[in-house]
Amino acid sequence: MLSVPITIGLALSIIATSFLSGLFGMAGGMVLMGLLLVLLPVPAAMVLHGVTQVASNGARAWLWRTHIIWRLFAAYFAGAVLALALFAAIRFIPSKAMVLIFIGLAPLTALAMPDRLMPNLLKPTHAAACGFICTVLQLVAGVSGPIFDAFFVKSGMDRKAQVSTKAAAQTFGHFVKLVYFGTIVASDESYVAPAVMAIAVATAIIGTWLSRRILEGMTDRGFRLWSQRIIVTISAVYLGQGLWLAVAS
Repeated sequence: MLSVPITIGLALSIIATSFLSGLFGMAGGMVLMGLLLVLLPVPAAMVLHGVTQVASNGARAWLWRTHIIWRLFAAYFAGAVLALALFAAIRFIPSKAMVLIFIGLAPLTALAMPDRLMPNLLKPTHAAACGFICTVLQLVAGVSGPIFDAFFVKSGMDRKAQVSTKAAAQTFGHFVKLVYFGTIVASDESYVAPAVMAIAVATAIIGTWLSRRILEGMTDRGFRLWSQRIIVTISAVYLGQGLWLAVAS
């Protein structure tokens, strides 16, 4: 059980990271995952992160629901279910070092990908591949936003379509993670109190709502520029931490 000061700090962190995700459709989840890994074992961190991100992404999807491209969500759903079936068969649990390394590598890999190899989410097969790849990353690193974002590069969607469609898909992706690690947490000593989960849900929704006005006023150019800068910085920090843990262990 987390102490009262740590719970308050966690609540403020969730508001801040949900606000960040509300602006860029990513990044906030990466920051929160790293914070949770400091406090909890991997399965418990994945569960609390899943609860928070389902609330945050779900609220964001609801806010911008008229902009969601549902045919892309359907294809993503199919790929995600396939990935879940694979992991359910092997019952894989990553180490903290592996989680941090994958959090750091995923966005840097997406940014380094040549333009000619960039997928296009508007193609159903690419959307299904996105669902599979991103769900694998959800279950290994807890986050998949930067790789997911790579599928949007050639789509031509505006910022609202990107944020809303990503939020709908990520809501399902984090729900898959929550179910997968929830069954593991239920069978071992890892435990996240229901009260902490309730606080996580409430603060995630607050942070998401606070971001709406700023996203409305942001330009598409500014959206893309700041997204890249923030992702590169966060990735470098987590990659370094993961490599340090791997060498030290």
